Amino acid sequence: MPNQEGVIKYQVTHIQKPLPLTSGDLTQINVWRTIAYQLGIIGQDPTRYQGLGFGNISQVITSPTIQFIISGTQTGWEETLAPEQYCGIVTAHIQKNTMTALGLCKPSSEAMIYAVKPTIKAIIHAHSPEIWHATQALKLPCTAANIPYGTPEMALAVEQLFITGQLGDSGTFAMLGHQDGIVSFGSTLEKAGLDLIKYLAAARAVIPKIAQHLTQ
Repeated sequence: MPNQEGVIKYQVTHIQKPLPLTSGDLTQINVWRTIAYQLGIIGQDPTRYQGLGFGNISQVITSPTIQFIISGTQTGWEETLAPEQYCGIVTAHIQKNTMTALGLCKPSSEAMIYAVKPTIKAIIHAHSPEIWHATQALKLPCTAANIPYGTPEMALAVEQLFITGQLGDSGTFAMLGHQDGIVSFGSTLEKAGLDLIKYLAAARAVIPKIAQHLTQ
């Protein structure tokens, strides 16, 4: 099914070995993932996306072998993840659409922004119908509706958002070709998370106005 949530779009070479990390190494990423879960923008809901898990969170780490860690695919139902539910990305080739991953679970699809903008150290890929439908009202940068998530075309579209100055070292954008898909990023998870919450609050403020306009 095209553009189906929960499906890994990259060709993944998966090395099924435990990550060389402890629960302490995952404290910050788990804190922000739990917040996103509680806000309903990462999770799993039987009434959404055919019941598949949605959203992920990732962070660059200091490691000789791992570029960044990311929550595992289809872990949305958990409020807090254990170390074995994270995966490490060893290599990622955007143009070839391939990656090598290390861990006891497979990774969610995410690599484009790290490759496009090396100063980015943390990404939250959320699913927020509120922000997504308020993209125009919020003047949120966005990729086109005909560009699917997890493809080289998406990477190029995101790169254009940086080139044209619509995005800087931190920010948020909508993926109009990926239902409810919102990405927030920054040099830290705190910056990415706070920017995402800012737009969620703004979207909730304008949605009643949008609904009123549509019924007039």
